[in-house]
Amino acid sequence: MGSTTEPTELIDRFGMETVKLLWDSVSRETVQWLRNRHFGFLQLDCLLIHGSSVGVSDELTPETPPWQMLDRLQRVEANSLFCGRSGQVFEYVLQGGSVNSSVMTLDSQQPMQTMTAPKRRVVGVGNVGREPGKATYTLYSPNSGLAEGEALRDRLEFKTVYYGEKKGFAN
Repeated sequence: MGSTTEPTELIDRFGMETVKLLWDSVSRETVQWLRNRHFGFLQLDCLLIHGSSVGVSDELTPETPPWQMLDRLQRVEANSLFCGRSGQVFEYVLQGGSVNSSVMTLDSQQPMQTMTAPKRRVVGVGNVGREPGKATYTLYSPNSGLAEGEALRDRLEFKTVYYGEKKGFAN
């Protein structure tokens, strides 16, 4: 489904037999429709995407190094990246800051440059079906005040729903 016509990542991960079974199960019309879909949804300063700004199979988790998270966010100029590839629910916050740099040669020193990065975050949105009978998901409400007179702020909640024999909500 990517930019190449060969499903090399799928074959490497699941094997040729499984990929062929998938290919034979999905109509060519559906494959073409999927190829024409957008890679993700960018609204306000938030990007919703399956993997990351690098690719669909890029799996971001709470263990991903900060420099890698920042790279994925800067590629799309988003302050919040919502991703689902890992299947986990998490909030990974990168605090804002700045870096001063200059270049010194044998002849001269260049003026100092300051690069500033705002506070950013990566949010794992959860999954349905990886663990039978359990679904995890994320609720995001931008600029919502919790009580009258309280300053507006983003609200993020993680939820779990159990289905089947043991049904209901849990935190």
